Amino acid sequence: MNVRNIGILAHVDAGKTTLTERILFTTGATYKSGRVDDGNTVTDFDPQERDRGITIFAAAVSCDWNDHRLNLIDTPGHVDFSDEVERSLRVLDGAVAVFDGVAGVEPQSEAVWRKADHYQVPRIAFVNKLDRAGADLDAAVASIRDKLDVTPLVVQVPVGREGGFSGVIDLVDQPPPTVAAARRLLEEEVASRHPGALEELDDMSDATLRSALRDLTSKGEAVVVLCGSAYRDIGVEQLLDAVVDYLPAPTGDPGGDLAALVFKRRERLTYLRVYDGTMTKGDTVWDAGAGRTERISRILRVQADRHTDIDRAVAGDIVAVAGVKAAKAGTTLSTRQHPVLLEAPQAAEPLVSVAVEARTRAEAQRLPGALAALVEEDPSLTVRTDAETGQTLLSGLGELHLEVAVEKLRQATGLAVTTGAPQVAFRETVVAGVTGLVYRHVKQDGGAGQFAHVVLDVEPLGGTGFEFVSAVTGGRVPAEYVRAVEAGCREALAGGPLGGHPVVGLRVTLTDGQTHVKDSSEMAFRAAGRFGLRAALRAATLELLEPVAEVTVSAPTDALGAVLGDLAARRGQVTDSGVRAVTAIVPLAELFGYATRLRSRTHGRGTFTSRPAGYRPAA
Repeated sequence: MNVRNIGILAHVDAGKTTLTERILFTTGATYKSGRVDDGNTVTDFDPQERDRGITIFAAAVSCDWNDHRLNLIDTPGHVDFSDEVERSLRVLDGAVAVFDGVAGVEPQSEAVWRKADHYQVPRIAFVNKLDRAGADLDAAVASIRDKLDVTPLVVQVPVGREGGFSGVIDLVDQPPPTVAAARRLLEEEVASRHPGALEELDDMSDATLRSALRDLTSKGEAVVVLCGSAYRDIGVEQLLDAVVDYLPAPTGDPGGDLAALVFKRRERLTYLRVYDGTMTKGDTVWDAGAGRTERISRILRVQADRHTDIDRAVAGDIVAVAGVKAAKAGTTLSTRQHPVLLEAPQAAEPLVSVAVEARTRAEAQRLPGALAALVEEDPSLTVRTDAETGQTLLSGLGELHLEVAVEKLRQATGLAVTTGAPQVAFRETVVAGVTGLVYRHVKQDGGAGQFAHVVLDVEPLGGTGFEFVSAVTGGRVPAEYVRAVEAGCREALAGGPLGGHPVVGLRVTLTDGQTHVKDSSEMAFRAAGRFGLRAALRAATLELLEPVAEVTVSAPTDALGAVLGDLAARRGQVTDSGVRAVTAIVPLAELFGYATRLRSRTHGRGTFTSRPAGYRPAA
């Protein structure tokens, strides 16, 4: 059976989960289509998802359509759970990007689109909710073209508008004469980008058009656009056909050496994608990154929270396995004879922290283990101890992310933990550097000594990156010691002199150094790099950075004045103001509790969306 591994991507409330429900019902995978409002959808099975009415955790389901197995991952749309999307994209071969027919491209739909660009995941687009008042396919397509900088190829014409929307007409498979002009425009658009289609421009067959659309999609040179209403079950079958026709099948050799990538851990199950080879129940596999073996005791076909045992998984399969003890998201499993390391998804840096405390001494002893288990399932969470207060800090991507994590901690362990007020994650950056800082690391304690001499330049780099450069000549510092200096410098970035916050936006140049014939070692030069950079940062001029977010507020015209005044009070910088919407860059710390304040200012009629927008100097 042919396979398609696809994700459903979108901004929150664009209709991803409803579309997934309709797909499962249409393909016969379920006997009844669930509704988000009723809390009975297949993929939003977690109690918090049903209580909050949003997708929080990426959920995998499978169904069959036209002799193809479709492995679908329904991903979250809220910005606080974008890491779930990133880990899913890493193991997908294609995706369906869902857009609201009224709003078009929204902030988070743009953000997940860029992540799909990074992983080179081919996509098709589905403009949803065309039955809503104000829905406009042309406007939505224009926003796809303008905001995502892609070429949309519209392959359907809607029948009716808004409340009168009743169906779609396909432009590829023998369209009726009534849409001949639209078909011709599609042919010309495709022919301008595909040599094979250009050769048949005068009389293009359906097969040639379909083949050209598939090629352009797989190469990322255009995006096929379909439309419909998932809620009213319009356009769903045509979308399934498009998934089969235009999105690529997985590559890989079931008879080759095993290569599988872990992308998720949840409740003792490890979710992975098999890229090559075959994994069989009972196999012992190799984690090359950690240098240890793992045993596959069970292999499970996943249907959200339900699982079916299978004997093996082959190249192209997305499955869950039991028995794996230590592998985490990003781990590659292979054979010991042919070890492999696949590119792991990168976890986003946390932006918000809360202090977490247990109420009793007995619970305090259990808290570290419970937090470690939480972080193991969600790598975008981190736990650390505040050096000044001694408090345990849980950090994540946003206020909602941390609320969900803490509630999950309580539900899973029964711990009655309390949390403090949320705090943003500050950074420190260099605004004026130092040149020629000399640091000598000399240590004698009776045994072998340590000696390392380094000379460092530190300068501003801009942004939030870090660069290390060696300008040492004449072999005065051997290459292995240079690498040790860099490792030590990276360790020093963990805490800056202003407040112990991570240091970003700098370039460090190793300009000179000295070694000792007996006492120099990689350990000594690593220490010199660490302590030397700390000394350089104390001598340099640094400033504090705070995270900011791009906020788009929609509100009635008569409430926009109040919205603008409130944003100004929150140190917001307006970047765009329209008749019913305002976009501003606002410090993340000022957005805690903003939803409640906005409802009050607009008498319940205002809404907002936000996405991370980097850092700027703290006021």
